[in-house]
Amino acid sequence: MAADLTDRATSLDKPEVDHHQDDSDGLQQLEEAAAQSGPYKDTMFIGTIVAAGFGMIGGTGSYGLPASVLTQINNDIGPDSSYFWIGVVNTLTLAAGFTLVGRLTDTFGRRWFVVGGNILALIGTIVASRAMTVKTLIGANVLSGLGAVVQTSVPFTVGELVPMKQRYVMVSLMYVFAIPTAAFGPMISWAFVLHTSAGWRWCYYFMTITNAVSALGWFLFYHPPTFHMKQTKSRIEVVKSMDVVGIVLFTGGLVVFLMGLSWGGSAYPWDSAHVIATMVVGGCSLVALVLWECFANLSQPLIPMHLFRNIGWVVNVLTMCMAASCYYGFSIIFPQMVFMLYTSDAEYGSRLACAAPASFLLGTILAGMSGYIGRQKYQVVIASVIAAPLLGGIACVTVDNKATVLGLIITGSVAIGYVEGVSVTSTGISIKNQEEIGAAVGVASTCRAAWATVATTIYLSVLQNKLKDAIKTKVVPTLVKAGLPLSSVPAFLAAFSTGSFAQIPGATPDIIATGVSSYREALVYAFRMVFYTALALLLTNCILALFFPNLDHKMKLGVAARLHRPGKRNNLDSSQRAPTNGVVVEKGSQPAEE
Repeated sequence: MAADLTDRATSLDKPEVDHHQDDSDGLQQLEEAAAQSGPYKDTMFIGTIVAAGFGMIGGTGSYGLPASVLTQINNDIGPDSSYFWIGVVNTLTLAAGFTLVGRLTDTFGRRWFVVGGNILALIGTIVASRAMTVKTLIGANVLSGLGAVVQTSVPFTVGELVPMKQRYVMVSLMYVFAIPTAAFGPMISWAFVLHTSAGWRWCYYFMTITNAVSALGWFLFYHPPTFHMKQTKSRIEVVKSMDVVGIVLFTGGLVVFLMGLSWGGSAYPWDSAHVIATMVVGGCSLVALVLWECFANLSQPLIPMHLFRNIGWVVNVLTMCMAASCYYGFSIIFPQMVFMLYTSDAEYGSRLACAAPASFLLGTILAGMSGYIGRQKYQVVIASVIAAPLLGGIACVTVDNKATVLGLIITGSVAIGYVEGVSVTSTGISIKNQEEIGAAVGVASTCRAAWATVATTIYLSVLQNKLKDAIKTKVVPTLVKAGLPLSSVPAFLAAFSTGSFAQIPGATPDIIATGVSSYREALVYAFRMVFYTALALLLTNCILALFFPNLDHKMKLGVAARLHRPGKRNNLDSSQRAPTNGVVVEKGSQPAEE
């Protein structure tokens, strides 16, 4: 199989072949041929890019739009204590889905997985837009979350269609499409709530429109290499060789573990049986998965473990995880800081809350030039060193320095977004065998989503615990000293969440003003601790950046996969099929099937 893969090598990088290995003229001819056959004027390619762009709007919006207005949704079709699952199920499906979709599409071909995923997303948003109960909405978000997996898998679905150097630009273009939902999701959601009669349902109406365009575009224009172009075996043979045990251990273990992690401190206390049992069972399943993938004799492993022997790819993944932890964490923490410290106006606050995600996305888009700049390692090092003091510096937060905080989070988020943009695309470039791009990017994206969940949980736990400590040691003594009866303290503390202090015995205007001021100082202390925690992760990212791989040697003009017109696909001869499969097997790499 390794020899067969090698025979189908293209000019993505210098392949291991038995002849012409040192023929620089031959290599130059291959590069020129690849450049001349670029897909940019092909209507199939243009249609695919438009479809992918609209899919990115729906994929990023499936979480970004409803997450900002969950309380309003619960007030409308609830109340239901399980409403937080509306956002959680999206995270769970993304984390588990990336690896499955990446590996399965490498094996069976991508077309129907991508088309089917977009149809699932369309069904999900249609059902969600008409949901009359929270549980129906949760189920609908499971469907849209599954669809979002393929919609946001552009580093391999789109990246493999263009030459190596252009992959950064093309993935950045996908993020340009995502600006409305990924950058300005909170503002758009609140605009729907405040200025339309349908309110939050317009979040799903909007995504229904984009998902419909995306699904139709993928169906009409996306014709990548088929199963028979990828495989010499029959479908039955490939299905029989699938890693069913690995799929069960991976999916069950990851979902159960992240479920327990999401429950902790919110739905249930951290020391409750629900949290401990799910995290232990899920963790044990993931350990069993690693052992199974390492020691079972598998022809089609779910996770090609030899990827982890590629140090450059591993560092790439870890760097991406650290950058993502800032994006997801700050996208949740910063809006809380805005509304708790700076404003109670929903429309103004939603605009401020966009500062972090919009700046992060800008950095991701700017990273599109990294392939032309070259020396990706130095780019990542510089951006990481810039981001750490800026984002860590938000620990200077006070109740009066909003402008300073905004300046720090905007500039710091652009820098860490640049790190994310370079590393996301590089996960599909730094591998040795381009037939495994789906598996490599899928595993990396799963690690990214899982670690982002862990980091966000850490941030929220620090915020809650430090706020609780500050209330006990600072707010309560201040209230008692100001003259509030001790018996009224619990009611006064509870009133911070509602803003109504009128019915509290002994609460005079002076006491209320003193208590509110003390509570805001407690919030400042808690948020400072969160950003000190984030600084530790940012410094870790700086260290990882020192080992980030330089990929200049891979910036050859080669395409990993080509679209074909469906009426002509059966007429391809062997010389035409090679560039369609687009395999690079570098010296020392492992084949797709081991």
